[in-house]
Amino acid sequence: MKTEALATVEKMFAAFGSGDLEKFRETISEDTICIYHGTQEIPKATYKGKDNATTFLRNILTYTEVLSFEPQQFICEGNMVVVIGQEHQRVRKSGKELKQKWVQVYTVENNLITKMEEFAASEVVNQ
Repeated sequence: MKTEALATVEKMFAAFGSGDLEKFRETISEDTICIYHGTQEIPKATYKGKDNATTFLRNILTYTEVLSFEPQQFICEGNMVVVIGQEHQRVRKSGKELKQKWVQVYTVENNLITKMEEFAASEVVNQ
């Protein structure tokens, strides 16, 4: 049986995949926190609040072309969802392509994501 927390994270991934910022906003709380620990190629950052979290997603969609985004494993316990996956993206301005492997940890309360923390490693696959 699917947990409510998992359903919320899957809804957020669907919004990301379709580039629908309004549907994305429907999945996060007003005081959500997004923590990106950074990689060799992408700097770390913390985004606090719904507007800043939306800016984080908008920047990804504006500055990169997501060639593939593959959540591969979901681990759920209570209101926490851990997702292991990988992605491939192209930086629009430079054409540089990056591949990343990542772990994302979500906390969900009242069917809204209150915290997302991502740990990733990236590699450049072309110059």
